[in-house]
Amino acid sequence: MDQTISLDTIVGFLVSTPFFDRLDPAERAEVVRIMEVQRLTDGEEVFHEGDPGDAWYVILEGEARVLKDADGGVRELAVLKHGACVGEMAILDGEGRSATVKAQGALTLLRFRRSRFEGLLDLGSLGAYKLILAMARMLSQRHRRLTAQLSKTATKGDSVDEYQISE
Repeated sequence: MDQTISLDTIVGFLVSTPFFDRLDPAERAEVVRIMEVQRLTDGEEVFHEGDPGDAWYVILEGEARVLKDADGGVRELAVLKHGACVGEMAILDGEGRSATVKAQGALTLLRFRRSRFEGLLDLGSLGAYKLILAMARMLSQRHRRLTAQLSKTATKGDSVDEYQISE
């Protein structure tokens, strides 16, 4: 992608990305006003596990690796691609980052600062509330997949409390 990204390109991306598909043109315009474009090179961190949750991101171009410190090493949890969101948990609950996210190759992100997003919520922006609903749905889907994976790996004698999973 070019060094400059046109407004038409960004709006076209938002229209074609399921996460934003419930926004009407005025709501998309509100979101575009608070977003920033961030470019990273291979290996650069979007954020580090434990960092404050100051923004959430959507991948415009490229891929990002989600990494978790575990057992004295680092495990790759996922590779995120075009249109994927990351950092939404920290925006919703205000806690530190649960994992590290790094660029895999050149990465272009749309960055939404927590303070600016909360400003939209404070103004009663329906678009911001629609995005919160989209985040909740996405997190619910992830939780269901994790629960299914966990149930496959748990042995018969393991208890749910051991894994601290609840619905």
